[in-house]
Amino acid sequence: MNAWEIVIGLETHAQLATRSKIFSGASTAFGAAANTQASPIDLALPGVLPVLNKGAVECAIRFGLAVEATVAEKSVFERKNYFYPDLPKGYQISQFELPIVQGGHLNIMVGQGEKSYEKRIRLTRAHLEEDAGKSLHEDFHGRSGIDLNRAGMALLEIVSEPDMRSAEEAVAYAKALHALVRWIGICDGNMQEGSFRCDANVSVRRPGASLGTRREIKNLNSFRYLKEAIEFETRWQIETLEDGGSFEQATVLFDPATGKTRAMRSKEDAHDYRYFPDPDLLPLFIAAEWIERERAALPELPVAKRQRFISDYGLSAYDAATLTASLEMADYFEATVRASNPAAAKLCANWVMVDLAARLKREDREISEAAVSAAQLGGLVARIADGTISNAIGKKVFDALWMGDGVNADEIIAKQGLKQITDSDAIEKLVNDALAANPGSVSEYRAGKEKAFNALVGQVMQAAKGKANPQQVSELLRQKLSTN
Repeated sequence: MNAWEIVIGLETHAQLATRSKIFSGASTAFGAAANTQASPIDLALPGVLPVLNKGAVECAIRFGLAVEATVAEKSVFERKNYFYPDLPKGYQISQFELPIVQGGHLNIMVGQGEKSYEKRIRLTRAHLEEDAGKSLHEDFHGRSGIDLNRAGMALLEIVSEPDMRSAEEAVAYAKALHALVRWIGICDGNMQEGSFRCDANVSVRRPGASLGTRREIKNLNSFRYLKEAIEFETRWQIETLEDGGSFEQATVLFDPATGKTRAMRSKEDAHDYRYFPDPDLLPLFIAAEWIERERAALPELPVAKRQRFISDYGLSAYDAATLTASLEMADYFEATVRASNPAAAKLCANWVMVDLAARLKREDREISEAAVSAAQLGGLVARIADGTISNAIGKKVFDALWMGDGVNADEIIAKQGLKQITDSDAIEKLVNDALAANPGSVSEYRAGKEKAFNALVGQVMQAAKGKANPQQVSELLRQKLSTN
């Protein structure tokens, strides 16, 4: 594998958050009965004419600004000709020569902790287009049904440069893009409903060689499937080439049940689609004033927020990237800091990224569904920061808050008698008792066994029911062990 370089580019379809379709007034609501949200325009009935949805254009502008791309003053809609049973017109209205968004980039964080690294993925373009309908095969006993509710849905197709070199990088890019389109409010990102799906172009080459033959894996609607599909495809390509074989450019599908890709058709090139400007749609002109209005409406973007978290709160680049993985998490973290204090920002970050995140994952909840509010968590962190309770006791308080046993940390601390023991005389008595009761551990520590010290700390904390200040206990123990 190390003798080969993997080259990956992604084409991502983000369904835009408009109430009506891109060229008709039909509803975009999910879950309607088949073919109940297909207008005469979506059905391509004779004499109908498309009308461009202004909201879709606004979404595209916002995306272009968010990735620091060029928003084209003039863009053109074209007809992309191909036949599918769920594409009534026999062509798709898309953009090719003059897309609305040109260039741009997205910075991603790959990996975790000290091994993480930042990488910039260049974008080729993002263009507006309509979606096709959906073919249904499962319930028709050897036949296929056609549901045209999706026909005409507004899509933004986002095309990256082939800058990714591993499945891990591809997933990091897809997650960052998914977070961004949700962050700026242009797509709900619901992958189960098809609102966000990826096509992965994968090839392999010897390091320094020209690009190899690529195969496009279509319609990947989960990050796990994206990773598994790329990993299988790269193994298959490398093994095929090393065995002396070859393969053609093709479109393939990934089967999650087998974990394998299979060829669907030979891959078309642009000339196969016979693009030409759509005669029913005028060129789209976007004035500078319109772009500036959309710029003013953008929220603070992830990159800017990440830098602010580093400068204002003293967080590491990794922590800042983790906390800005979604707008909801970033907002929750800042609300936690406000309920605590800025000096405890690092402690707040740890609680959000570790304890809260673990609980959410265990119960399969989103952060918006957290049973502990940011205000409650901030109050808990404040009591750890001011020494009222230890971090270990804080976990008990957090569990109680999650279960609804109190409205805030102070109430639970008082009700359960969890306030930390900081009185020096009380702690000294606990330490003296532990030293007297554990002469063997004392001898082992003085013989150079550090584990014996930890055992003595544990004895003190056990006697104090976890409520003694751990720092005071450690300091006093070392002092007494060095002098007695």
